[in-house]
Amino acid sequence: MLESLESWSWALDGWIIAAGALCAAASALLGPYLVLRKMSMMGDAISHAVLPGIAIAFLVTESRASLPMFIGAAIVGLLTAIFTEWIRRFGKVDEGASMGVVFTGLFALGLVLVVQAADKVDLDPGCVLYGAIELTPLDTTTVLGYDVPRVVITLGAVALLNLTCVLLFYKELKITSFDPALATTLGISSRLMHYLLMTLVAITAVASFEAVGNILVVAMLIVPAAAAYMLTDRLSVMIFLSVIIGIASAALGHLSAIMVPAIFGFGSTITAGMMALSAGVLFVVAALCGPRHGIIIKLIQRRRFAAKCLGAPH
Repeated sequence: MLESLESWSWALDGWIIAAGALCAAASALLGPYLVLRKMSMMGDAISHAVLPGIAIAFLVTESRASLPMFIGAAIVGLLTAIFTEWIRRFGKVDEGASMGVVFTGLFALGLVLVVQAADKVDLDPGCVLYGAIELTPLDTTTVLGYDVPRVVITLGAVALLNLTCVLLFYKELKITSFDPALATTLGISSRLMHYLLMTLVAITAVASFEAVGNILVVAMLIVPAAAAYMLTDRLSVMIFLSVIIGIASAALGHLSAIMVPAIFGFGSTITAGMMALSAGVLFVVAALCGPRHGIIIKLIQRRRFAAKCLGAPH
């Protein structure tokens, strides 16, 4: 373990944590709204469904240029939200079923196209799922005289975009998440807010896809928000805690990726997977120790109630 920590380098490990933390923060800003709208799996659906856009961009350009890939994936990600809403409204099915139809169809199409694209360009289908966050420090660009990983710049811009939208439309997103009918009476377009949120989710998923892969972005969209939901009933506090939990998951995940293999004698592990696992561990802690919804506090309350009932005079 000590040998692993001695090899720590801020020039490498620091940028890896920064990329994971920015992905987590960008995702965790949107996660609470998905949880409250009972659309947690929409992030998963969009993250998988953008595969056709990525593959088509590869097939058309025959290169791994970021801009065509981003545009193709963003368009398909937005179409995923539109198709899901269209099927829900006109097909008279619930949100989960409509997401399942769109998600499975586009994901299957994406897998077929990815395999075809992999024969023409340097594309690893496994990297699509797991990402290559360990390689973050290798692809840099110069900013104010400093070499900064391109992924960090991209994810930083997306995190700033999400933060700006959440601050500007906090009231509108809050009202449409809790009571769409009330929002309509107040002159707030629930549909517009829905598509704004879905667009931000699609952009976040696409921006995170190349570096961290599908697993981490899905985990960070859902798990920190779910953990924060166990800790508070206030939306503003929930968003703040969600971001903190997401960033902590990224840092703990990378540390675990360094130390855990040495402890158990493994050669290596996937950093993005360990970050997602760390988020799951923090969720378990929140579920156990939450001040209002935690399992432990509920057990204590039940025991106190049982004691009062037994001690009450008959």
